[in-house]
Amino acid sequence: MRKIAFFAFRGDDMCFMHLVLNAIDFHNKGVPVKIIMEGGAVTIIEKLEKSENKPYLRAKEMGLFDCICKACSAKLGVLEYNETVGIPLKGNLEGHPAMEDYIKDGYEIITL
Repeated sequence: MRKIAFFAFRGDDMCFMHLVLNAIDFHNKGVPVKIIMEGGAVTIIEKLEKSENKPYLRAKEMGLFDCICKACSAKLGVLEYNETVGIPLKGNLEGHPAMEDYIKDGYEIITL
């Protein structure tokens, strides 16, 4: 069975919304999906939470978010906030989520 891991790297709202909409679409079609927040994308979580962004909250309620990068959150000054949103922080690759873990579990990696 096909499985998709979306790695969000960009802190661009529009780019991220496309990722979320595609993740929801795959999920609704029966494809296992995980969203991993990396790089600059870790900085938009607070904005999405506070604005009650509907696609983001829907994906969160569906359990599509696997983790937020711990190292990027710390480096970009959002670690404290990101620890409060209910999405796990991961950092098993020098502080970052390791792509190899997802590949080993059979996930295709898509980066945006």
